[in-house]
Amino acid sequence: MGAEPRLTPQTVAVVRALLADPTKPRWGRDIAAETGLKSGSLHPILARLEQAGWVESYWEDPAAHEDAGRPRRRYYRFTTSGAQAARFALAELPQASSRTSASGRLHPQPGY
Repeated sequence: MGAEPRLTPQTVAVVRALLADPTKPRWGRDIAAETGLKSGSLHPILARLEQAGWVESYWEDPAAHEDAGRPRRRYYRFTTSGAQAARFALAELPQASSRTSASGRLHPQPGY
């Protein structure tokens, strides 16, 4: 596993969204809708989580998106050890709970 990713409020929101069901593959637009993050913020976070070994990704079967008439999706989900590391890291960050809801969606705080 790589170095532990920096847990910014945005990263915490993504981690919480993925931890809701860590083995369920999720695609970027789905995660963005849940967290309120834009693609330009979300995808670098997912790349850092993958580089750290917390998350794995894969492209869907080309036939699935061709049949649906939409762009191909890249799916993300936690690795077993990544989900454990993420839970531990979140437990160490009690201040993160004040900026994100249980759903992972960011909430503005004074001074941010």
